[in-house]
Amino acid sequence: MTVRVVLADDQPLVRTALQMVITDAPDIEVVGEAGNGAEAVELARSLEPDVVVMDIRMPGMDGIEATRRITGEHGSTHIVVLTTFDDDDYVYGALRAGAAGFLVKDMALDDILAAIRVVAAGDGLIAPSVTRRLIEEFAGRPGPVPARRTLDGITEREHEVLTLVGRGLSNAEIAAELVISIATVKTYVTRLLTKLDARDRVQLVIIAYETGLVTTAQ
Repeated sequence: MTVRVVLADDQPLVRTALQMVITDAPDIEVVGEAGNGAEAVELARSLEPDVVVMDIRMPGMDGIEATRRITGEHGSTHIVVLTTFDDDDYVYGALRAGAAGFLVKDMALDDILAAIRVVAAGDGLIAPSVTRRLIEEFAGRPGPVPARRTLDGITEREHEVLTLVGRGLSNAEIAAELVISIATVKTYVTRLLTKLDARDRVQLVIIAYETGLVTTAQ
């Protein structure tokens, strides 16, 4: 199936560069472009894309508020945030707003395409260069008090998998750590998403920190 994408960035050159790369990808198409958050929300409503590639700093409604509105209204639309290293404060807000992926603007364009595919498939993705710092800082920053979660009903093995997901390990790394197959890891992750009412892998990471299963000292 073709992944339908909306590009939201106030810089036309950035949108053009992404458009050119996506045009060459047979399984991804750009169905709309927005120059600010309000336009992105409207396009999400009218086009119902699979993924919105969202800049954070935009005039008027920023990418955080747009992310919050889109994820609240369209559960099937996933947000990939494009950021820079000096955007940390914004990125933490985007995490809480429900973004499923975080990419650094200087990443290779092919990696951005791969990320779009991963997020469209329902998996969260954070650029390897920002994963550890992002999550550790997120865990220690003040923000809205999250809804109280419970890990009741989670098996011992699921606890282990959730802990490793929270530490930023990939499915392959978790499989090696627990000496199980990657397919089995995927099954456990799917069960955790269902049991914890999480929309993607990024939310599982947040839950692991919010419940104390993983700490910044680990």
